[in-house]
Amino acid sequence: MTVTPIRKRTAAALNAGHAATAASLDRARAALQQMKHEHAKITVAAVARRADASRTFLYQNAATRQLITESVAGERARRTQARSAHAARIEASWRERALNAEDGLKAAHHEILTQRSTIGELVGKIRDLEADLPEDGVQRLITENTTLKHRIRELTQEVKRFQERLRAARDNNRFLDNKIADLEARLVNPTNVFEPSPASPATADRYSATTAAASTPSRSSNWPPRAPATHSSRHEP
Repeated sequence: MTVTPIRKRTAAALNAGHAATAASLDRARAALQQMKHEHAKITVAAVARRADASRTFLYQNAATRQLITESVAGERARRTQARSAHAARIEASWRERALNAEDGLKAAHHEILTQRSTIGELVGKIRDLEADLPEDGVQRLITENTTLKHRIRELTQEVKRFQERLRAARDNNRFLDNKIADLEARLVNPTNVFEPSPASPATADRYSATTAAASTPSRSSNWPPRAPATHSSRHEP
């Protein structure tokens, strides 16, 4: 009578253990899938934390141990493949850079050769020009250049002097124009010449100047002075 309840409890305990093992195994599988999706590093400790299982269970259970081993191997293969692909990309990039550098080096050599040929042609032209010059040609050119510079400096000073004279002549011209206009006004109205207004000092000054000019004998009419006529003492028959 007492054997049957014991067997039932044992069977129930075994069933509960199997269920717990299956649940832990499912959680371990889910944790491994999530870690693969996240590309996280797979270790027993990391799987135990995510699956909420003990490390002892993961090590002792053959199914979980096999899952972890396969996952670690797959993760290592994936990492190796990723490193190989990255290295291949880097190598391709460096290969492309090397090809570009080689093309640039060829272009630079071609440009250098072109520049050298151009420089040689220009040096030849310079030598031809030097050969055409006499021995003292360079010194003569330097002397002529210095002389021309001095001449330019002298001409610049002369231009400045002529400009100053031109300004003075223009000032004199304006002054004479004003004086001519004043004289024309006096000729039109001659009463102003002999009857200056006492209220206008400028008019009085112009009247005095005009009177003095009229009373002064002209040099052109009285110059040079004539010698007095001399009477001869002889009487012609």
